[in-house]
Amino acid sequence: MSQPEKKIEDPDHLVLQPRDVRFDWGRTPAHWIPGEVLLAHILNVTHMILPEIERWFIRVFSAALPLISSEKVRADVRGFIGQESVHAESHQGAADHLTRHGIDVTPFTGQMEWVFQERLLRPELKGTRARKWLIWQLSGVAAGEHFTAMLGEYILANRKLDEVGADPVMLDLFRWHGAEEVEHRAVAFDLFTHLDNRYWARVITMVAIIPPLIWLFIRGTLFLYRNDPHLPPGSRPRMRELIRLLREGLLPPVMWLIKGTLKYLRRDFHPSQVGSTSAALEYLATSPAARAANH
Repeated sequence: MSQPEKKIEDPDHLVLQPRDVRFDWGRTPAHWIPGEVLLAHILNVTHMILPEIERWFIRVFSAALPLISSEKVRADVRGFIGQESVHAESHQGAADHLTRHGIDVTPFTGQMEWVFQERLLRPELKGTRARKWLIWQLSGVAAGEHFTAMLGEYILANRKLDEVGADPVMLDLFRWHGAEEVEHRAVAFDLFTHLDNRYWARVITMVAIIPPLIWLFIRGTLFLYRNDPHLPPGSRPRMRELIRLLREGLLPPVMWLIKGTLKYLRRDFHPSQVGSTSAALEYLATSPAARAANH
């Protein structure tokens, strides 16, 4: 009889390393959750929005590197940049997979590229104005990383997607990504507090990013329905289906998301209060993509 795997304890300090994962989409169908088109397309929205968001994270953090005076923070930021680069490319691969199945996502991703490369970086700003805008962007990244850490915690613990027969390769993508989000959940917050640490700035950016995030998921889901050739003409997501998915635990509970967001607004908040590094490392030790990257 095989011995049970030893539980990985939370380390005092983790050295962040990118994992050179690869995903084979050859056997993954367009509708990768049997009978759950709405659920699959809500999750597919992440493939359309995350690559450019994560590339924006990388550009912002790279711009902040010369300002960092702490060796620990600098090392964590470099590890974060490496991991986010792989995240962007992995979700890009999933987006390309949708396109190969006839769902052309490039009109949507092109708009994301325009927003995060042309509108948010603001290369025309110089001196003090450039630094202030960089700090605001870092605060926005910290707020965004709080949500990704929460969702990482959720996807690692939730087995409902397995029960409804979700494609294992796509599930591994989401869980590997979620595990690394939990693994580096404190880096953006620590960088922001290292360079600025204004509580009110942290609150403003969290409040500011929530409406655009909700809008992106709504708009992205509607886009996928309109452009999915595998659906009957005129198909559209239904509110009753969304409510069912929430009731059955196939999507994160709304009250859980609200409570998690409110945690971030506490003055004494730190991302170490969200998620479990040991749970993340335990999944990464068994993830097919992460294991293959180590060989």
